[in-house]
Amino acid sequence: MERIPMTAEGYARLETELKRLKTVERPDVIKSLSAAREHGDLAENAEYHAARERQSFIEGRVRELEDKLSRAEVIDVSKLSGKDVKFGATVTLADEETDEKKTYQLVGADEADVNNGRLSITSPVARALIGRGIGDSVHVNTPNGGRSYEVIKINYR
Repeated sequence: MERIPMTAEGYARLETELKRLKTVERPDVIKSLSAAREHGDLAENAEYHAARERQSFIEGRVRELEDKLSRAEVIDVSKLSGKDVKFGATVTLADEETDEKKTYQLVGADEADVNNGRLSITSPVARALIGRGIGDSVHVNTPNGGRSYEVIKINYR
């Protein structure tokens, strides 16, 4: 069984979503199904079919979250340190063509949010950064073509 790396914050976020699905969403959809059944013929009842679809989504997401949480490898970023890039690192990069600087934290796939500076450890940029140090140059092939970055700063917070 493959472990899934994630930060404590990411783990807590998934736990919160699972709790909400089980305690709020699941009972709500059961009420919706019950109300829809009272309207009669289920074959042509759009309300019933929508509620069944929603129930199917909720149950699938619950199973997915339970699986991920059971395989989670929670990594406390505050206890990490080092001079090279690894999971949890906050890395400042400079685009070698434009000198534009960007800062990203390398996190688990479920925590990724590029717009908020959280880059999935499975992304091409993160994979290229792993094991690199300050001053290293990294070339990444992206859908928009190749980009080269220089590692300016590595921080673990």
